[in-house]
Amino acid sequence: MSCSSKEENDIYTPVPVNLEIPELFQQKIIAPVIPTNNPLTEEGIALGKKLFFDKILSQNNSQSCATCHNPAKAFTDNTQFSEGVDGLLGKRNSMPLFNLAWNFDERFTWDGKELSLERQALEPVRNPIEMHSKWTNVAERIKNHPEYPTLFQQAFGNTKIDSILITKAIAQFERTLISGNSKFDQFLLGKTTLTPQEQNGFDVFMDEARGDCFHCHGSNNNPLWTDNKFHNNGLDAVLSDLGLGKVTGDPNDNGKFKSPSLRNLKFTAPYMHDGRFITLDEVINHYSTGLKTSSTIDPLMKKVNEGGVNLSEKDKSDLKAFLLSLSDNDFVNNLDFQE
Repeated sequence: MSCSSKEENDIYTPVPVNLEIPELFQQKIIAPVIPTNNPLTEEGIALGKKLFFDKILSQNNSQSCATCHNPAKAFTDNTQFSEGVDGLLGKRNSMPLFNLAWNFDERFTWDGKELSLERQALEPVRNPIEMHSKWTNVAERIKNHPEYPTLFQQAFGNTKIDSILITKAIAQFERTLISGNSKFDQFLLGKTTLTPQEQNGFDVFMDEARGDCFHCHGSNNNPLWTDNKFHNNGLDAVLSDLGLGKVTGDPNDNGKFKSPSLRNLKFTAPYMHDGRFITLDEVINHYSTGLKTSSTIDPLMKKVNEGGVNLSEKDKSDLKAFLLSLSDNDFVNNLDFQE
């Protein structure tokens, strides 16, 4: 009886954590999505952060999650395609990571094939063109590590280390990556003013007769700056990468990719699912005069037959100024998100 009582008293209880939600988010959008089977705790988040930056996850201990998702670059890597441990290149641009707890449809990656953050974290480790490892090997390494068994015990109450608990911890850390303090956020809170160029750029963004950007990319009433949905935005007439269509098997989804958030564009070049556009100017020019029609072109690309929305040079310049006002310097410099 005394031994049993001692064991119960020795059980470590993780400390619950509530996300620090930006003021504007509290005003404009509903609460974040936190799975009931993976609640946030101080110990889980700390473990997830350590794992995110640890090269132990890769086959040859040469790469971590942060290799392709650098905090200083809003958790992307500024290359068109990231290089894996064997020197192979992928076919998709590394997505930035922030505000993931507000992805309400729970479809992650460019093509939506992963249905939770936890499941998304499984793929890079075992993918032959990324970390090219085996989860059984990774788990064994972590079990034999001098620190990790204790950290898993504190975070999850047991030392049965496997891919499920590893990805749960990483997902906990990723849900803390919140970006909500750009100049435009401060403007909406009444704490600063926009330049005339930024104001006109926002007007272009919201004007259906000019930029018509807000349907897919949010607005002053959606500070995520994405609808988190999938669209064919007129990149190609011939769809060689089927995107969501390959995942669902529905031809109507061919060529559709997730709308990325417009936050932090200052840090996340190149752009699009395949990183084809090096500069923000190229992106704006695509929507202005570069749209291509195909069988699944999104109805929101209303002026595809005219090549795009045909913005004036001034409106293009001002739109760029507005988009850059969505960049959050505090986010990329936040020590809580760095190794």
